[in-house]
Formats: sequence, structure tokens, C-alpha cells
Amino acid sequence: MEIHYCSDYEKMTQMAFERLISELRDNPEQLLCPSKGTSTLGLYKKMAAHYQKEAAIFERLTIIKLDEWGGIPGCGPNSSETHLKTYLLDPLKITEERYISFDSSPVDAKKECDRMDNEIQERGPIDICILGMGKNGHLGFNEPANHLIPNCHIAELSPTSLMSSMAESMPDKPSYGLTMGMATILQSKKIILLLTGEDKKHTIKKLLNKEITSFLPASFLWLHPQVYCYLDKSSV
Repeated sequence: MEIHYCSDYEKMTQMAFERLISELRDNPEQLLCPSKGTSTLGLYKKMAAHYQKEAAIFERLTIIKLDEWGGIPGCGPNSSETHLKTYLLDPLKITEERYISFDSSPVDAKKECDRMDNEIQERGPIDICILGMGKNGHLGFNEPANHLIPNCHIAELSPTSLMSSMAESMPDKPSYGLTMGMATILQSKKIILLLTGEDKKHTIKKLLNKEITSFLPASFLWLHPQVYCYLDKSSV
């Protein structure tokens, strides 16, 4: 893991933005997997603003959703779908054929996970995965546990995830999560990890100890050869 210590949130997002834009200039035809949340939001806003200056580097970009709250309307204000649509899909003019997504309310959640696995097999692997880390060290809805699931799966949401700002303000509470598994994430060619938040100070410290454990899913990123980690020092 290549760690860049940044003075504040703005510097963190700017450095991550410069890395991502450089990758897209080198190869605009990429499969990008963004995660929801405040850690990555500043990066997405910079991408949206940059579209006005260099739209061509986004014209062949395909986006795949990392995860989704299960059992809620996809059009709800706090769904991953709405988050991505607001901050990436619409600003970057990502067309329907260039977007791969979990359905938030599938008739059969297991079949929906199988469908996403098939999409990844056909169109993957992911070129760049953009991640934030949850307060308990989760990635997507890969929650701390005795074991981790490799592929797309139905996830039992932890109390930490259900108390997140997105979940707490939902009128309809999610009953489960739909997420890519750790193997799918680790098969990404490159990973950009953004670490910020005073409430994550203890978890970030544990991650930097380099001890790999299923009780800290983000620690598995130490096994990946190309992780670019941008750490906001002001929040930790």
C-alpha cells in the first residue's frame, strides 16, 4: 500500500483526483467502481467539475456499483443509486449501457448477486476501485466477521452500518446489504483508498499496523500490489 499523508480533506481529495485523472488520460476505456460516502464525495465533485474542461476522458468510462442497501427504493434519497446518480452518473453523462448496478429491491436477492457476478465476469475485472473505509473497517458491506465472502453476496448489516448518517436518515430502513465480495475488490487492477474522519482514528491506526484480519476487512488491502492510500491527517 502506497500511503500519502495529506494535510486536510481538500488536499486528500485533490491528490486522489490527480491520480485518477492521470489514469483516465492514459486509458479512458476503464471500468470504475466507486463507493458511496463522505470520504469519497469530494473526489466525485472534482470529477464532475472537471467534466466541463475535459469531457472526452469520461466518454468511454463504465461505472459499476460497489454495493447497495437492500429492501429500500432505489430512487430513495439515501440509496447508493441516488448518490451515484447525483454525483457521478448525471454530471459525467454516463449512459445506461455504461452503468452496471445492483437492484436495491430485487425479487430474489441471491439471483441479483449471481447476475452481478456474471456482469463482472463478462466486463471485468475492475480497472480502478475507489474506496472509503467504514468506522469498523468495512469495505462496501464486507463487515468484520470470522470469515469474509469472496464474491457478490447478501450481507447482514452491522450496527455500525445501520447507525451511519445515510442509514439513520432513511424513511425506509434497509433490511440487508448487497455488495461485491473481498475477492472481487482485490481483483481490481488498481485501488484508490481515501481515509478520513475523526471517528475512524482508532480503526485507521489498526489498519496502519498491517495486521491482516477478517475483523478488519480493509486490512486485506495490504495484499494488493497497487493500492494508493490518501490519508487526511487533520481528521485523525
